[in-house]
Amino acid sequence: MTADSAPLQPWDTHNRRLHAHVAPGDWKNPVPAGRYNLVVIGGGTAGLVSAAGAAGLGAKVALIERHLLGGDCLNVGCVPSKALIRAARAAAEARHAGTFGVRLSGEITVDFPAVMERMRRLRADLSPHDSAARFRELGVDVFLGGGKFTGGDTVEVGGQTLRFSRAVIATGARASAPPITGLADVPYLTNETLFSLTTLPRRLLVVGAGPIGCEMAQTFARFGSEVTLVESAAGILPREDREAAGILRAALERDGVRLLCDGKDLAVAPAPGGGVRWTLAASARHYEETADQLLIAVGRAPNVEALGLDVAGVAFGKKGVEVNDRLQTTNSRIFACGDVCSRFQFTHAADFMARIVIQNALFFGRKRASALTIPWATYTSPEVAHVGLTPAEAEKQGVAIDTFTQPLSTVDRAMLDGEDEGFVRVHVRQGTDRIVGATIVATHAGDMIGEVSLAMTSGLGLGAIGAAIHPYPTQAEAIRKVGDLYNRTRLTPIVKRLFAKWLAWQRR
Repeated sequence: MTADSAPLQPWDTHNRRLHAHVAPGDWKNPVPAGRYNLVVIGGGTAGLVSAAGAAGLGAKVALIERHLLGGDCLNVGCVPSKALIRAARAAAEARHAGTFGVRLSGEITVDFPAVMERMRRLRADLSPHDSAARFRELGVDVFLGGGKFTGGDTVEVGGQTLRFSRAVIATGARASAPPITGLADVPYLTNETLFSLTTLPRRLLVVGAGPIGCEMAQTFARFGSEVTLVESAAGILPREDREAAGILRAALERDGVRLLCDGKDLAVAPAPGGGVRWTLAASARHYEETADQLLIAVGRAPNVEALGLDVAGVAFGKKGVEVNDRLQTTNSRIFACGDVCSRFQFTHAADFMARIVIQNALFFGRKRASALTIPWATYTSPEVAHVGLTPAEAEKQGVAIDTFTQPLSTVDRAMLDGEDEGFVRVHVRQGTDRIVGATIVATHAGDMIGEVSLAMTSGLGLGAIGAAIHPYPTQAEAIRKVGDLYNRTRLTPIVKRLFAKWLAWQRR
């Protein structure tokens, strides 16, 4: 990789330091061992966890990465995006400090180059954890270069052949462009190039109102960009609870994001003097405007090209590598995990899928991916977090549910924090306290959802959550209050009459 290669732009001290850790230019691939217990292709979260975990258990492991160790999460995903989101939140907090009686003189402005420099510095600070040197110290043979299967039990990288007992494909996925008229003729950003910006775009058009689109639309609006968010569906976050999505939509609009949902016939073209000219039909209106930058925040494609999958007898398609519930491919020696084979394209999902691979590939385990309870969160303000079934999914699966909702507007700490817009909503199997799903809308919903995920994973019911003492005052107390809502349903009219008779007898 050269200094001119994406995504490490600008080629400053921080990106040079990052590059030295995750793709060192002077790296020399080791001489392959005679036979590896596990060869891992792909150095993102799934691959790194697979390699480190297997090596820690005593396996002889090879790790192959063709680009940057750390994958999307470190380089162009979770890490840089959350650094920007935090800076944007600081700006929003400063602008609204007056509601707390705190007076700040002058206009609140954002030094965008400084924000991006901080992001690059922190990303570089975190990179040693994913570095080639660290994995070598863990006992992993690290090979930098493109790896491809040359047979059912062999992989070639850099002109060398690696033989394996088991292998795991963890090559992830990449941003892909949707079919937009004229898109091939204009420059556009994706999550893989967005974090190389050094100048704040005055006008930003974001296509796609999923998690990435919503997060970045709000972030850049808070930085000071004029942001238009376009979505072809009727609303934002189509996979989420509709009330939750509605709360976030109102928050985005308050932050200055213009939302154009039900967008049809989007077309783009080069604008005279630079930028992108775009046209769109939405809500019975026609729009024709210019943006300085275009961010495509929809579409992902699995990285299955140039891997020699056909030679290895591994089936794959548009959705990625085909695996069974044990994450085994059509070649019994080869497994896959992470974004290359999963509909849950989250770092934490890749992490736990890799743990399944280690057990099943090396120790004849029978762990099932379908048994995982996988939460997720959209890191907007407020955050929207989810785990398990939605009501629509429960209905589709024939699961009758009872739903309990605790508004944050009646949670003391949320009111004191000025963050009372949101709720905790838990779905249980009808007539029981067995949790089947939950949605949380709160400032730190991503932190809060873990408690519900723990309960579901451990088989703890909503009643058990209600019986657990939570510190007062906290916003997480809202989860305990949902438990109280369930426990109150146990006081049926019959039980209440019996209690009344018993208490009346005690007064005699």
